Amino acid sequence: MNYHEIQTRSLLRKYKKIDSWFISKFGMNLYRGCEHNCVYCDGRNEKYRVSGTFAKDIDVKVNAVEVLKQELNLNRRQKCYQNGFMMIGGGVGDSYQPVEKEYQLTRKVLTFLESIRLPVHILTKSTLVERDSDILHQINERSKAAISFSFSSTNDAISSIFEPNVPPPSERLQTITKLKQEGFSCGMFLLPVIPFITDTAAAMNETIKDAIKAGVDYIIFGGMTLKPGKQKSFFYEMINHHFSELLPSYEMIYNADKWGNASKTYYHSINQTFHHIMKHYSVPKRIPAALFNDIVSENDRIALILEQLHSLLQMQGKRSPYGFASYQISQLDQNISTMKNNLQSIKGIGKVTERIILEILETKTSTYYEKMLVS
Repeated sequence: MNYHEIQTRSLLRKYKKIDSWFISKFGMNLYRGCEHNCVYCDGRNEKYRVSGTFAKDIDVKVNAVEVLKQELNLNRRQKCYQNGFMMIGGGVGDSYQPVEKEYQLTRKVLTFLESIRLPVHILTKSTLVERDSDILHQINERSKAAISFSFSSTNDAISSIFEPNVPPPSERLQTITKLKQEGFSCGMFLLPVIPFITDTAAAMNETIKDAIKAGVDYIIFGGMTLKPGKQKSFFYEMINHHFSELLPSYEMIYNADKWGNASKTYYHSINQTFHHIMKHYSVPKRIPAALFNDIVSENDRIALILEQLHSLLQMQGKRSPYGFASYQISQLDQNISTMKNNLQSIKGIGKVTERIILEILETKTSTYYEKMLVS
């Protein structure tokens, strides 16, 4: 393994609007490249410009904390307080991959974020996050901390093939149970499911049951992308080695989409399967408003709930007017409560959406939204 210490010029990435999956406007990668070496990881794709061999050459942003302090100066920090969670993880390197044991960049960043009372959302595949439970407890008490774990399934044997350097799912589930017992909000990101291997009804049902038994607060689902180039080539090499009979099936659903998307028919099928299974369990399919109401602004709260409604309806194969309305609200320069007598002047907002918005302004949630989360 080659660790390359680098000086980064910037750390925070700011999203154009608050992200409804992670409830965040800000994210960061402390490492580039990932020792976990997950076969399906799109971090290998050329657009991310990860130098060297993705799973062997790891860039370590040794000045990350200093840069973060500069970027979160007083004025910007004040703006961050109601921008949801500071997102740590994902992208081009897990913040709790093995290199973290040596450099402890994640722990140092958490210590700083705790000192300025910013809420944190961690997405990881690693049980190493337990090491930092002391700091995370302080964050959770003063602002809020959410911890999510990524899975493609809860089958240890399959994980050993597709996630070779990751703690097995059984250990991740045990960590979820432990963290839940300590009072943290925890969830599962069941993504990506691996086509024809972990996306079957039986495999998904088993994974979902395991997650619920562990005590998750939410299960977020998604399919796999295979971007042309290094990612797709690497994945196909592994499939050819372990499941060569499946290659023709992959070639049928992944046919040169530049974003790496599978066919709409395939995504619709697995979304329907997930939705059908989840109808039997009262677990939210997105991070629920109860977990983010006090860390987002009024406008962002409404935009998030509408965007989540949009995604939940799409999962069922239904049309939705809420995505466009959500975006329009996210771009407003004034508090939407000052417009509550004239909401339909905003593009994309009709009578039904107006009723939902007025209910959110009054109660911080929507009965329709709460129903859709678990139905």
